[in-house]
Amino acid sequence: MTEDRQQDANPPRTTSRRRILAAAALAPTLAGVGPAAAGAMPGARKQEMVKPLTTSMSHWAEVAKELGRSGNLLRGTTYHTPFPRDDLHVVADGVTITPALALGAHVAFVRYADGTTMCMGDVAVTERELQHVIDAWQKHGISQTALHKHLPAQHPDIWWVHVHGHGRDAPTLARGLRAGFDRTGILPAAPPGRPRPLALDTAGIDRALGAKGSSDGVVYKAVFARRETIRDGHLVLPPGLGATSAFIFQPLGRGRAALSGDCVMLAEEVQDVLEALRRGGIKLVELHNHHLTESPRLFFTHFWAVGNAVKLARALRHAVNATNVVPTSGV
Repeated sequence: MTEDRQQDANPPRTTSRRRILAAAALAPTLAGVGPAAAGAMPGARKQEMVKPLTTSMSHWAEVAKELGRSGNLLRGTTYHTPFPRDDLHVVADGVTITPALALGAHVAFVRYADGTTMCMGDVAVTERELQHVIDAWQKHGISQTALHKHLPAQHPDIWWVHVHGHGRDAPTLARGLRAGFDRTGILPAAPPGRPRPLALDTAGIDRALGAKGSSDGVVYKAVFARRETIRDGHLVLPPGLGATSAFIFQPLGRGRAALSGDCVMLAEEVQDVLEALRRGGIKLVELHNHHLTESPRLFFTHFWAVGNAVKLARALRHAVNATNVVPTSGV
C-alpha cells in the first residue's frame, strides 16, 4: 500500500468548528497582543498600554459635585456612582420590578497614568426620554456604545444606554453625563434604607453558584469577573470594570425570585452559555456588546426568569462554568 493510501486509510481526526473558533479567538490574547496588533504589518509599532492609578475619595470630590451625589471607591481604582430609577413603576412578566433588580443606572470613573480619565456607565431611560438624553450626551462629547433591553416585554418601555467618555478633565466628563441625567426623571439621591433580611435561601444560592453573594435588603446579587486583562483601546480596565457577569434575585415569596442579569462571554463561549441558560428554563432577552474597542472582544447576554431561586442558581452555575470568570468574593 502506498504512503498516500495509508494516509487515506487513517484520516485525520476532525476538529470541531467551536474548537477552531476558540483557538483563533485566543491566539492574539495568548500572544499578549490585541486584535489590532495581531493583524498589524511586521515592524509596526505597538500602542503602549496605559494602566489605571490608585486614587482616594478626595480625588473625586469635583466629580461628585458635578454629578450631584456621592459615590464609592471600588478596589482603589474605580469611582462608582449609582442613579437608581426610583421614579419608575415598571412591570415585566407580571412582576413589579424594583430599581435594584433591573432599573439601575450607574457610572464609573478611572484615572490613568497618562493623566487622562475614562468614564463609562449603563443608564436606564424611558422611551420618551431616550432621544433627548442621547442628544444631550452627544452635545457634551459623551459617546454611546450600546443600546438595548434588559427585560422581556415591559411596561412602560425601558431602554438601557451604555455611555463612554475619555479626556483630561474628569469634572467636564461628569458635567456631560449630568446633562443627560437632567433630561430624565431620576430623583435626587436619598439616604440608604436600613438593610432587611431577605425571604430567600441565600445560603442555598451561594452553594449552587459557588460564590458568596451580597444583599442590600431588597435583592440578592452575585458577581463574577473575567480572569483576563481587558483593554478598552489602549486603556487597561481595572479588574471587574465593564467585564462582569451579574446575577440578581428579587424575592417573590415562598423561595421564589425574579432573576435578571447578564453574562460576559468571549465569542467561543457564547453558544455554550445560551444553551445552558435555556436548559435551565431561563429566558434570553438580548445578545450584544457593551464596548466598541475592547480586547479581547466581549459579548453579553441579558436573561430573565421567575421561579425557585436555588433551582435558578443551579442553572446559572452551568453558564458560569462555561466562561473564564472568578467570583468577586468566594464562599
